Amino acid sequence: QVQLVESGGGLVQAGGSLRLSCAASGSIFGINVIGWYRQAPGKQRELVAAITSSGSTNYVDSVKGRFTISRDNAKNTVYLQMNSLKVEDTAVYYCRVSMTWGTNYWGQGTQVTVSS
Repeated sequence: QVQLVESGGGLVQAGGSLRLSCAASGSIFGINVIGWYRQAPGKQRELVAAITSSGSTNYVDSVKGRFTISRDNAKNTVYLQMNSLKVEDTAVYYCRVSMTWGTNYWGQGTQVTVSS
């Protein structure tokens, strides 16, 4: 089992920044990909950014150039730096860990609210 604890959400004005953290603990050997997802009210959950064990990253088009995903392997933590936030970035953000054998684990989510 892998436990994930997310933090860093909150209320920010448009144009502001937030940094989300996802700390993993437990049976972390075998973590392959860590991703940040978000779900806005009435919308499907979508992948925002992901980073592989080798450090490769990918982003949804709407956040490219504004969000940066990174990982600190020593701390078993993945970060999502969010700059130039827009009202449409408002959502609950979830961290998901994908193991090499296919099992996925989700965090509890953290609310990000961007006001105009």
